[in-house]
Amino acid sequence: QVQLVESGGGLVQPGGSLTLSCAASGSIFSDSMLGWYRQAPGKQRELVAEINTDPRSRYIDSVLGRFTISRDNAKNMVYLQMNSLKPEDTAVYYCRLDLHFRAYWGQGTQVTVSS
Repeated sequence: QVQLVESGGGLVQPGGSLTLSCAASGSIFSDSMLGWYRQAPGKQRELVAEINTDPRSRYIDSVLGRFTISRDNAKNMVYLQMNSLKPEDTAVYYCRLDLHFRAYWGQGTQVTVSS
C-alpha cells in the first residue's frame, strides 16, 4: 500500500516562497509518475506540475517560471518549490503518485497567500 504525506504548507505574503514536500512509502517510487495538484475553494482540483521517471517535468502556464517540481528517488521524496507566490495560488495542495494505472493521493496541505 502506497502512502503519501505532504508537508510545508502555510501562510505566506504575496511575493514570498514556500517549498512543499511529499514523502512516499513503498519501493516503487522510482518507477512512478509524480505530480502536485491543487484545489481552491469552489473550484475543481487541477494539475500544477508533474515529473516523470526521466525525469522530465511540465507545468501549467500560470505557474511556469515560478514553481519547480523535483524528485529524490533515494529518499522517496517529491518537492514543489514555489516562488513569487500570488493570492490566486491559495489552495490545498495534493501530492499524487501514478503507477500501473493506479493513482495514490496524499491528504493535502494548505497554502494561503495573503497580506
